[in-house]
Amino acid sequence: MPHKLLVATACLVFISVRSGFAAEIADWRSWRGPLGNGSVEQGNYPVKFGADKYLWRTELPGKGCSTPILLNGMIYLTCPADGNDALLCYDFDGTEKWRAAFGKENAGKHRNGSGSNASPVTDGTAVFVFFKSGTFAAVELNGKVRWKTDLVERFGKDTLFWDHGTSPVLTDQYVIMARMHQGESWLAAFDKVTGELAWKVARNYSTPTECDHGYTTPLVIQYQGKESILVWGAEHLTIHNATDGQVSWSCGNFNPAANQMWPAIATPVIVGDMVVIAYGRNDRGIPRLHGIRLTGTGDVTQSSHVWRRDDVGTFVPTPVAYKGRVILVRDRGEVASIDPASGKTIWEAAFPKHRSNYYASPLIAGDKLFAPREDGTVFVASLANDKFELLSENNMDESVIGSPVPALNRIFIRGEKHLFCVDSAESPQQ
Repeated sequence: MPHKLLVATACLVFISVRSGFAAEIADWRSWRGPLGNGSVEQGNYPVKFGADKYLWRTELPGKGCSTPILLNGMIYLTCPADGNDALLCYDFDGTEKWRAAFGKENAGKHRNGSGSNASPVTDGTAVFVFFKSGTFAAVELNGKVRWKTDLVERFGKDTLFWDHGTSPVLTDQYVIMARMHQGESWLAAFDKVTGELAWKVARNYSTPTECDHGYTTPLVIQYQGKESILVWGAEHLTIHNATDGQVSWSCGNFNPAANQMWPAIATPVIVGDMVVIAYGRNDRGIPRLHGIRLTGTGDVTQSSHVWRRDDVGTFVPTPVAYKGRVILVRDRGEVASIDPASGKTIWEAAFPKHRSNYYASPLIAGDKLFAPREDGTVFVASLANDKFELLSENNMDESVIGSPVPALNRIFIRGEKHLFCVDSAESPQQ
């Protein structure tokens, strides 16, 4: 693309993650919340809680690893029930209101996986769910199934080495699903009301072994005045028109050394016109962190790479945005605040060392960072005054893989066996 045209185009760019409602409302309609970045900067959230210190907890019927969502005082989560995929609805007191059951669960392969890895999403009229089995459905807010289809039957099995992790996302008209694996990869849109396929586009790239495997979730954004879908996986960051799925922007060159077994797991985070991509294998001491500017059109590989780090990153936990910074909770508990414009480290810290890893993506609520470790320890740290201060170490006494969710100064934590609600009262419960 000619340089002058690129500069002119850059002046016209407006980029923002869909919100659709104010952050202070007690809704958390999708996995990463109202701004798609895992953060809400208002509120006063609890510090000390645990397996014997909570407002309430309710036993779950099976093991699921998805994150709950919140809408109008109701909690929705995917979970196996009696061996079947299911969507469960609870009120804010933890009472189950209904469950919608589907076909047989396809259980997870990884110790921290399940057939219910994908988180639900809602537009306020229905809840949309996907399961590893292939079940893809819309459920009314009263528990009635609006429509259901099977993406495995329609488009074949996924060949992912580990359990499916991509969650559905919503545009104005469609519910969007992506599959990135070895074989036919695609991005597809389905009518929210009828479930009919609106469009499906191939997303195939030649990569080294396993680098075409993607577990990330797309982001719905406004790009150059158009509703668009940002997709990261198979060593490419792409922007697709929401109306027809066609690629309007593409950036590659994330693995020039052609390293193998680098699947895309952490979802990108957007701050302003910068998108930060965590790639590489931080779990093996090979981190990569890229800063990409969201400007231009077409293939922007040569122009949009702004910075790259090979000394900091994360493999599984998705970064979170906070007051113009990107906060990383790395796989072994190191924490870093990154300036998204320059890639420079603002500060570094760490949670206590332990043999367990971090699989859940962190949450920032108010000025507090909530970071679950796979063994069920949930750390809380203050980020006030742009400094890291460890406040508490809370044992939930069961594995925590889903991300914490905030609402009305409460935190909802989905464990392997229970759904917990904790608040600032800190009154012990039995």
